[in-house]
Formats: sequence, C-alpha cells, structure tokens
Amino acid sequence: MPFLAEDWPIAASLLPFTRVAMPTAGWNPLAEVDWATMLTEVAAAGFVDVDLTDTVAAFGDLGPGQLRDLQSALASTALAAPSISLVRRSVTDEVSGEENLAYSHRSIDVAAAVGAGVVSVGLHRPLTAEQRRRLWFWTVAGHRDPAVGSEEWVLAVRRFRELGRHAADVGVLLSLELYEHTFLGSAASSVRLVEEIGLAEVGLNPDIGNLVRLHEPVEDWRELVRATMPYANFWHVKNYLRDEDPERNVVTTMPSYLESGVINYREAVAVAVEAGFQGVICAEHYGGDGLSMSAANRDYLRNRVLPRGEYTPGESRVQQQFAESVGRPS
Repeated sequence: MPFLAEDWPIAASLLPFTRVAMPTAGWNPLAEVDWATMLTEVAAAGFVDVDLTDTVAAFGDLGPGQLRDLQSALASTALAAPSISLVRRSVTDEVSGEENLAYSHRSIDVAAAVGAGVVSVGLHRPLTAEQRRRLWFWTVAGHRDPAVGSEEWVLAVRRFRELGRHAADVGVLLSLELYEHTFLGSAASSVRLVEEIGLAEVGLNPDIGNLVRLHEPVEDWRELVRATMPYANFWHVKNYLRDEDPERNVVTTMPSYLESGVINYREAVAVAVEAGFQGVICAEHYGGDGLSMSAANRDYLRNRVLPRGEYTPGESRVQQQFAESVGRPS
C-alpha cells in the first residue's frame, strides 16, 4: 500500500542544531554530541522521524561507542532515523574529493546500521569566508562546476555510481541533492546525471528551495518539479519568499513557511505523487526557530497536502525501495 498522510515519513532536519554554519577548517567532526538532549527536543516538537544531518556530527566518522550512543538515544526518544543527509561533501572537490568519497562510503554503512533507508549526497562545496559572513549565505556566489560532459562530470558519474553500488549492497538508496551552480543545479543536468549513473538505487533529492532562493534568474519551480520528480527517492522541502524587480535588476528572497512561499507545495506534492514518489520527506529551515518552523511545515503537509484515503501513485522512473528498506508497510 502507498504511504498516506498519517504515515508518510516526514523527518526533522538537524540543521537548527548546527553549532557552526557548515564544516570549516576548525570544525571537529568527532566532537561529543548530547544526543539525548537534541533528540528529546525533536521528539517534543512532535516528530517521530529525524534526518541525521551531518552538520551536527560527522556520522561517517563515528566510532563504535559513539554509534551505540546515537542508537541508544534514538531508542530512548522513540525516534526513527529514516535518512542521513551529507552536506558539502562533494566527491569531485579538487582538494578533498577522495576523502569525501571515503566518508560517504562510511556514512552508507552507518545508514545501514541505524536502519536509515536513504543517504542524501551532493556536489556543493564548503561555504567561502564571505558566504559565512553574510546573513544568508546564498546571496554570495560560491563554487561553480564546469560544463556538463567535462572531466569533472565524468568523475561525478563514476564516483556516484560507486556509491550507488555500495548502497545497493547494504539495502540503502542514494539520493543526489539539487544545488545551485553544480551539475545538480538545473533540471536538465540533474536528470542527465542520474540517467548516466544508471542505477535503480540512485535517484534525485529535488530540493528546489536551493534554487528558488538565488538572487538571480531561476528556472520556474513547476518545471523543476515536473522534470525531477519521476527520479526522486528523497525530498528536502523548504520554501522562500521571492520578489523580483527586473527594471532595477534586484531579486530578494528570505525563508518562509512552506505554505506561504513562492513554491506551491500543494501542487508540488500532487505532481510528486502522480510521478510515483514514495520516499522520505525531510523538513528543513534556515533562521529563527528552525525546529518549530519545520514542525509547522510537517503539520501543513500531513493535515492539508499529502494524500488521504485510497489512491494509486504513478510509476516512478527510479525504483522506490524505501518502505522495504526500513521495514514499513509497502
């Protein structure tokens, strides 16, 4: 049976608990984390699922004891961890690409150990010093990937295919996150990338909010959804207010509730369901009380947007294995 509104997995991102903006040279990936306190807050906000977002801890670097502590905290708070999101760990990074590849492999093994059905990866790089100084980091341009079909593109295909095969071996899905100015920065290049990888276990994470928030011309969000949802196996959701003044060449964006931003998630979810999407939804938010915003967005999806009652999802172009991988009804 397909997921319904009442049982669709909607996970809280741990972005609101990030102690530094993103991994930097001074970040300690093995710093002790008070899992019990953090996860108790997540559960108190009404979540039963949590995304293990690696801005709070480098999950691929946890030792056996630290992993047991995490598993114990999940059990004591009755939270499931259906997904792990790796942030700014590009496998094509000229300096740390090989290290990020190895870290991604270890994170896939952690996902299998905690019962997570999907690992989200991407090609976005660490924030620059100027991006970290800004209120909203996306108002400053960062790294740009070269042209599609370049040597770096070939490397991305090869390394994501390697990770996808590992994920398949341990019963986990790999999801590629859309992100500005990377090979996953447009609908066309994202679809081409996942098709060239050519594995059923590798799909897309259509985080269209990452593109809509840019202070520059962007693809229409409807076209992004229609093109990428047939390949989706995981989904970061967030929304932004967006104002454009073309005469003055000014664009302004800021985070918003899911229901009040420029993306109509009622329409986006309908397109996703019609395309066969049956994956984890991860609620993200930047700024303010991000956990409460994520909880409000969860309630909006569950109470007003996700399907209720009997329905038949469309046929996806990627193999939707999430329900089986985490032992949920399918």
